[in-house]
Amino acid sequence: MSNISIAELRVLVKKKNAEKLSKFNRLLLWVNYVCIICLLGAIASKYISPESFWFLAFFGLAFPVAVLLNLLFIVYWLMQFRIHALFPVIAVLLSVPTSLGYVQISFSKREVSNKDIKVMSYNSMLFDLYNWSKNKQSRNLILSSLAEENPDILCLQEFYTSEEKGDFNNIDTVTNLLSTKNHHIAFTTTLRNFDHWGIATFTKYPILKKGKIDFNTRSNNICIYTDVLIEGDTVRIYNMHLQSISFSKSDYKFINAIRNDTSKVKDEMENSKSILRRLKRAFVKRSGQADAIAAHIAKCRYKIILCGDFNDTPASYVYRTIKGDLQDAFMEAGSGFEQTYAGNFPRFRIDYILHSDSFECKSYYHLPETLTDHYPVIGYLSLKK
Repeated sequence: MSNISIAELRVLVKKKNAEKLSKFNRLLLWVNYVCIICLLGAIASKYISPESFWFLAFFGLAFPVAVLLNLLFIVYWLMQFRIHALFPVIAVLLSVPTSLGYVQISFSKREVSNKDIKVMSYNSMLFDLYNWSKNKQSRNLILSSLAEENPDILCLQEFYTSEEKGDFNNIDTVTNLLSTKNHHIAFTTTLRNFDHWGIATFTKYPILKKGKIDFNTRSNNICIYTDVLIEGDTVRIYNMHLQSISFSKSDYKFINAIRNDTSKVKDEMENSKSILRRLKRAFVKRSGQADAIAAHIAKCRYKIILCGDFNDTPASYVYRTIKGDLQDAFMEAGSGFEQTYAGNFPRFRIDYILHSDSFECKSYYHLPETLTDHYPVIGYLSLKK
């Protein structure tokens, strides 16, 4: 093959494309067209609110699969010297900006100094309050991990604390273990006046102001903002937990059954309908929450650090809307295929650290181990001079 000249290769390609496609290839071509449409739909889903057209959000969820299938078709058509490779090539090229939210290739490593701001965002899953991990030491291990990292700013979603249960007074525990002595905590649920569920931001920097964005819903989702003083500048920290899919145990059982043995689920259409309904509801609720956050950010005159569990992927209206003009720490300093969700579905990046252009992200990574269904994400930010 290496001895074929360019002219001979052109003749071969021309001859190949003059030949009629076999029945099998004609079928594959139509399958390829479907995959291209799915990929274009996934790209478009970032720009159209699920409140207007919710069905498109499903394509966004399947974005990595759509890219992979089109890449396989590119290889298949090129191996046959077919011009049909051009169509998936165009679709994949259009998907590159979105793909960069999933995978990064880093060739350089910037040095981190003790002057940089270490930011950590983590869905702590109530510090394993209900022993989901089946490990009685999980809370201590989670807290030990936080203490070992000892960030300057710690944003926790699904935070739990109890004023009665000494072992679960997590406000006191975190402030005693870490250098983040200042905190801003907002509760979405309180029982018996001493058990609290909500969201928490801990920081070593002086807090100037606290506030929250009201979603006007009955859900346990919330976004808080905390103005802190860093090197004489006021910086606003946003910490958020957006609408989850809220799969039931039967939904997860159904998903696992599909993975392990499809023959067991042929007649379980109701399970599929339940999953689709939950996904649709979550898409719509998150889009409204994202709009509210984006509107609040637009009015902010301070530098911004934003953390949170979006419960949505980079190929989503939610991510694009909240990100706006902010920088993505992973896209600046991350490497490889990023996955922050450790549960069954969707196993992609749904936890983020974003920041305004006033900062530079020198390093980004997620911890390799977790005792919840999310990996902690960490970024080192420095104020630009």
